[in-house]
Amino acid sequence: MKIIKSFFQLKTFLVGILLFQFYIGFSQEEKNSALYKTIMSRDSLLFNVGFNTCDVSQFENLLSNNFEFYHDKDSIQDKVLFLKNIRKGLCSSTKTYQARRDLVEGSTEIYPLSKKGVLYGALQIGIHQFFEPTPEGKDKFGSTARFTHVWILESGVWKLRRSFSYDHQDTNTAGTKSSIFDNDQEIEKWLKQNNVPTLGIGVINNGKLQEIKVFGELKKGISAPYNTIWNVASLTKPVTAIVALKLVTSGKWNLDEPLYKYWTDPDIANDPNTKLLTTRIILSHQTGFPNWRFMNDSGKLDFKFKPGTKYQYSGEGFEYLRKALEHKFHKTLDQLAEELIFQPLKMTDSQLIWNDKLDLSRYAIGYDNKGNAYEPTKNKTANAADDLLTTIEDYGAFLCSVMNSDGLSKKVFEDMTTHQVETKKNKYFGLGFEIYDLGNNNYALSHGGADKGVQTIVLLLPKTKQGLIIFTNVDDGYKIYEKIVNHYLGENGRKIVEIETK
Repeated sequence: MKIIKSFFQLKTFLVGILLFQFYIGFSQEEKNSALYKTIMSRDSLLFNVGFNTCDVSQFENLLSNNFEFYHDKDSIQDKVLFLKNIRKGLCSSTKTYQARRDLVEGSTEIYPLSKKGVLYGALQIGIHQFFEPTPEGKDKFGSTARFTHVWILESGVWKLRRSFSYDHQDTNTAGTKSSIFDNDQEIEKWLKQNNVPTLGIGVINNGKLQEIKVFGELKKGISAPYNTIWNVASLTKPVTAIVALKLVTSGKWNLDEPLYKYWTDPDIANDPNTKLLTTRIILSHQTGFPNWRFMNDSGKLDFKFKPGTKYQYSGEGFEYLRKALEHKFHKTLDQLAEELIFQPLKMTDSQLIWNDKLDLSRYAIGYDNKGNAYEPTKNKTANAADDLLTTIEDYGAFLCSVMNSDGLSKKVFEDMTTHQVETKKNKYFGLGFEIYDLGNNNYALSHGGADKGVQTIVLLLPKTKQGLIIFTNVDDGYKIYEKIVNHYLGENGRKIVEIETK
């Protein structure tokens, strides 16, 4: 390999690597994957042990005999010479204090390298900072740099074959320059690399929808508008929940009243568990129902456990609640939602049924991860659990209303944000929303949506009045969530990701 003599050449070379990765279809590793953890452990040995303590033996063990180092100010393509320079410079015996490298949290991306389905290496991309402790024991900032490492399996052992260190800055730019979210063109490139046709982002600050960003195309050559209409799948459930909770606030409905007084499904009419079903149990997913009855061999609704004893996510529960509400109030769910939510909040682009009101020129068709379009779901009656059609602006107005407890009594809001049932460590269901326990008496409300060609998620931080909306129209749109959440929600976002990936 020829030595790369300039930063321009280096950058071109790196872009080539990334394009190569894109064209052969690599996907970013999840944080909890075995490969991600393996590469991060090698990174820790290389820097936390090797670099930060000057244990040169770690470099000797981790570097390939064919190791090559490329720097935007210097390059060395010889392992022996590289180690010699380390001993003479960084780890000189005359030095009385040691430099330190810190990996910027949340900056690491890892991609597998394989041939004919066999893993042979990994590409690690990230940002790190260097500090030079002074004789007085104070940390002095040195520089920020981006890096790309090519790790290769050599006789079953992970070795660092290539190291690229570039874009060195003598000011602390780790938290700003690294972000693609300041550059719309970079976001568009990122979406294409991840095969995400359309992305919508809504940012809530100070309890108000502050920013709407929509990227990508509705179809080839047609850019997605800011008011793109999305099917948001299970983000329908919070709307149904708030309909019920507003009725509770007004004294027209009771969280703990048995629902059999208004509706009993014929499939479970003879089961005594039916009398245990309440709105509280349904909104916290403790019904004992399967997600959908068609998942049963019989195709009929049944109980998998006694209601109120544990958690199991269920769309059937919300449909059960819909039928109870409709029988009680003699109105359809879409009529109730229109009266209690859509009209008061001026959500003019939101609807629970597919009809002629829908502006098809703004509709985001769903795709699989190979780019094949799905036929839209065209509900003629409202589904309480699925298929709400809405925009970032409309759903943002809804979330701000929820966070500010508009139309909800203090008691109802407290019930909604109280841990009704644990779903995993530091994660619970309240009423209609999931709750992340972020520590220090802080929490986040959340809900996601997933269907064919739909991946959506929303996050609310009531204590700080922040929120985030992410809509995508592809089967695996979730793979871009983490970077967006980390960018917009910072430390709280990283805590949410950590809880979710443990």
